[in-house]
Amino acid sequence: MCQGYGHPWEARIRTAGNAVMRRAQRCCWRNALLRGPVILRRWRLLYALALAQTSASAPFPGCYKERFHDPDPICPAVYRRVFLPTMNSQFLKSKTFWSCVAVLAAVGLVGAFVLMWRPSIAPIERPTVFDAGQLQRGARVVEAGDCAVCHTRPGGEYLAGGLPLVTPFGTLYSTNITPDPQTGIGEWSLPAFDRAMRQGIARDGHFLYPAFPYVHYRRMSAADIADAYAYLMSGPAVHAPAEQNQMNFPMNIRPLVSFWNLLFLHGEPLTPMAERSEAWNRGRYLVDGPGHCAGCHSPLNLIGAEKSSEYLQGGSVDGWNAPALIGMGQRANPWSREQLVGYLRAEVVDGHGTPAGPMRPVSLSLARLPAGEAEAIAEYLLSLENQHSVTETTATTQPANPADHTSGALLFSSACAGCHAPAAPMREIDGRPGLQNTSALQAASSRNFLKTVLEGVPAIPGSPGPVMPPFAASLDNAQLGALAAYLRQQARPDQPWADLSSTIEALRQETK
Repeated sequence: MCQGYGHPWEARIRTAGNAVMRRAQRCCWRNALLRGPVILRRWRLLYALALAQTSASAPFPGCYKERFHDPDPICPAVYRRVFLPTMNSQFLKSKTFWSCVAVLAAVGLVGAFVLMWRPSIAPIERPTVFDAGQLQRGARVVEAGDCAVCHTRPGGEYLAGGLPLVTPFGTLYSTNITPDPQTGIGEWSLPAFDRAMRQGIARDGHFLYPAFPYVHYRRMSAADIADAYAYLMSGPAVHAPAEQNQMNFPMNIRPLVSFWNLLFLHGEPLTPMAERSEAWNRGRYLVDGPGHCAGCHSPLNLIGAEKSSEYLQGGSVDGWNAPALIGMGQRANPWSREQLVGYLRAEVVDGHGTPAGPMRPVSLSLARLPAGEAEAIAEYLLSLENQHSVTETTATTQPANPADHTSGALLFSSACAGCHAPAAPMREIDGRPGLQNTSALQAASSRNFLKTVLEGVPAIPGSPGPVMPPFAASLDNAQLGALAAYLRQQARPDQPWADLSSTIEALRQETK
């Protein structure tokens, strides 16, 4: 069996018997490549010797005969006793080891280059002729995708970019997606646009940051992406150079986004589920595709990717709490289908209020779409209560100060009652909501209510809906805390908000 090796340990190995040697030969080849072919013979001899020793009546701890047939039969004791000392003292000093390191480094560099490099797509002359039906469909796709919400800054030209997007990794500025050839997408072909939507790669080959929700847009149909392209290319061209992003290291190195994509860029275009209704499938498509609802309403991990295991279980955006969208019909203040449809279309909904903060422009976009789109979204979201379990949590409570209720009642009477009291004229004239059952006051966290009071509900030119002035300058921290404590006591007397003062102070710091 071993006569050809000429190794001083052969005699000891032969005494173990040919059966053990055969086991060693069958097992150790699986691991031979870890140390290279040059030392394969040494490995085989060492391993056979170890197996011969462990076949005695007192084997190494954790070594069993059954392990001879496992996919990786090296037991920990044999590995530590035989393999590691030899590797540390001899193999790590050998030319073979450093050759392997060099080869692996070269392969790694080539692989990284292939992963991080994307070719550019040739520019084209701006196309100008599109079918009228395609343009109409494209306008709906762009509204459903909330393109203008990010790509239009306050006071700026439509879709010309420039809106700052603050992230944990720095500040991004949205880009110009008008058909301007120099600063927009006027030279982009449909394949270049489709690649950006599905893979997050610009026409010239650079990586787009995942703040652009290509993770969700890749789930759209090819027809919808083509329609959106036609609509964008048919609009007026605006010359608006992009502002310089202010990203922190290392995220200011765009090619590193390729590794993020490798981990999190998955999924194919959605296909309808035959057992579900047409409206339900449409709602799912809008939520998971162009609407990219999980981008705000799902929690993110440390590198900004959505936690798929916590789909639509609540997140945060721009300092606001984005509530969970599952189990909406099972809460203490449940949503009906009619209420949710109205809320999605920027209406004032009795018992829940009206959209504010980042949700307001989204709801205004949905209001410009056919009502059937919001109805489909509502049907899908309300169905999720049967698929997921949501537990509402409340912050640790503390006893309310009776003086806060007195001062809070006075503040409500002077600053809020004109619009929100039960008999307030504005409730009849302008549909202002009562406050007791609004979602902001029913929520476990006081953040959204306080943000609404501080920032108000601003008017958006040409858009319907109530307007509320901001009170950041007219109410100090103590007054705001007293008002919040009073209204929370009216809505949830058994669960007062805790730590109002620290939350108010944090919000003041965020808005400086």
